[in-house]
Amino acid sequence: MTALAGFWSFGGSAEPVRSCARMLHAQAVFAPDAPASWSGGRLAMGRRLWKLLPEDRFDRGPVVSRAGTLVADLRLDNRSELGEALGLAPAQAGGLSDAALLMKALERWGEEAVARLHGDFAFAWWDARKERLVLARDMMGQRPLHYHRGNGFFAFASMPKGLHALPDVPYAFDRRTIADFLVLMPESGNESFFEGIEKVRPGDVAVVCPSRTEARSYWDPRPAQLRLKHAGDYAEGLREQVDRAVSARLRGADGRVGAHLSAGLDSSTVAATAARLLADEGGRVTAFTAAPRDGYKVPPSDRVIGDEWPLAAEVAALHPNIEHVRISTPRASPLADTGRYFQYFERPLLNLCNGVWTKAVLDEAGKRGLAVLLTGVLGNATFSYDGMHEVHSLLRRGRLLRLAIETARLKRGGTRIGTIGAKALGPILPKGLWRAIARLRGAERGLRETSLLHPARAAALGIEERAAERRLDLDYRPRGDADETRLWMLRRVDQGNYKKGTLGGWGVDVRDPATDRRLIEFCLSVPPGVFLAGGRPRSLARLAFADRLPAALLEERRKGLQAVDWHEGLEAARGEIGEEVDAIAECAPAAEAVDAAAMKKLVEDWPEGRWHDRSVTSRYRLALLRGLSAGRFIRQAVGANR
Repeated sequence: MTALAGFWSFGGSAEPVRSCARMLHAQAVFAPDAPASWSGGRLAMGRRLWKLLPEDRFDRGPVVSRAGTLVADLRLDNRSELGEALGLAPAQAGGLSDAALLMKALERWGEEAVARLHGDFAFAWWDARKERLVLARDMMGQRPLHYHRGNGFFAFASMPKGLHALPDVPYAFDRRTIADFLVLMPESGNESFFEGIEKVRPGDVAVVCPSRTEARSYWDPRPAQLRLKHAGDYAEGLREQVDRAVSARLRGADGRVGAHLSAGLDSSTVAATAARLLADEGGRVTAFTAAPRDGYKVPPSDRVIGDEWPLAAEVAALHPNIEHVRISTPRASPLADTGRYFQYFERPLLNLCNGVWTKAVLDEAGKRGLAVLLTGVLGNATFSYDGMHEVHSLLRRGRLLRLAIETARLKRGGTRIGTIGAKALGPILPKGLWRAIARLRGAERGLRETSLLHPARAAALGIEERAAERRLDLDYRPRGDADETRLWMLRRVDQGNYKKGTLGGWGVDVRDPATDRRLIEFCLSVPPGVFLAGGRPRSLARLAFADRLPAALLEERRKGLQAVDWHEGLEAARGEIGEEVDAIAECAPAAEAVDAAAMKKLVEDWPEGRWHDRSVTSRYRLALLRGLSAGRFIRQAVGANR
């Protein structure tokens, strides 16, 4: 990865070269190489490099050509296709860094070149012919890019701390973004967690001129629907796409890669695929599984897998080149590393209890010298999609006999009739009726149950109207459209800051093959019913990856629950949590955003032995921990934690 910075003066007194140097210095934690810069009078641009790819040895800094100047943070996954389209001989293309190859594409196609790129990227290009600045990010936002338009200047940087190095950029948290965070609002806008700092949205090209910034989306995922004869044909196509996506993300790993490995289809498919691809080269996968501490009594459940180690171990046993590592974090405080998260992520952590074991995985991967860690975080929206939207589709199209058949098949396979009914009827039920049913089932997930946003702040910001604009149902009724739902899931959280911060803080480049553009487009082109064939949710993934996963995992219908023992860390940190709640209450900006009184009430009404009740999980694992994450972030941003 690379840390980027640039400063364009529109005639003010600021000195571009010095300003750019300050921004690069501030981002040294994200890239160890010495800064390299270019100046064109009123504009200066630069980068710091973290060498992760074989071709990075050819990177000499900003790329300058007749088309202008480019600084880029990227991993191109279609180098050969781009080189061929540009008429480059393989040897010529092989001697170019990814940034240099991108510049040749910009020379040929201008900003339209962005639509031809596959991989993770963020870049800034000074278009010398049109005298404008072009900023862009990959469609899944795996690399961050922020900017600030000030009085007489425009500045950009990979991370906010680069912009905060400038005296004219304010340092204050953004109240609206914090409110959005507390209610799990989709992060689809251009605001960051800091006031006055915006971000280029994933999948956008932003064109900057002295008077304005105009952004447009370059990715419109509306592929034509595939119509293949047999389920095996879809499975073969999916295998090819996953194999290619994983292979692309092994680049630069030098035959040694880390991987998350759970009892689910997502990470197990990624880890097993990586093992198969590396086996012929003598490469190895170190697979990390988060598991409860020894002796922890996992509550029996027909819905979730509390201990994922046994099934994950079966996956590892199928592949001799997988080293399986158990990660346990007994009674670790979820607040222990919030200072480090603030420093490297520059945003509050979304899930503090999962952050405990995620950090433990990163610590271990870093100790072992693993530069690349594979995940399958977004698999549920792509290759392991469950297909359950099909039941609503059948109802909507009036195919009632077919719906009855699918319902019977699902029920025989272990899917609860309540779940089937919710998927079929939920999208069309009135809110009041949905809430009443959820209340009767003890499964309420409304704003009051899952968020600690201060009520006055929610009203002042018009949270309900804002949620409607971003297609967030605050009562979590199922959506009716499969493609819309999957795209919404993919775009819900902007991962760029997390990915950059993980590299800076732990030296580990986290890569998710499920973010691969061609894989996503293939999955969207498959008819939703194919994912639910025979009444088996995720049936396509179960069929496609039977060649690399154990039968027990393929037949498992329950969902994995990582950090089933999360409450032990919460209980051990009860005193610390009480002190933090008091500190939030005493910090006016934090108390204005987070409902400190409700937090205190949760601490006072501490559960005793009921941690796995749905209502307790919603109030403590979701609402309290997210409120603590936001409150601590605000206190750190205003300096009240010192």
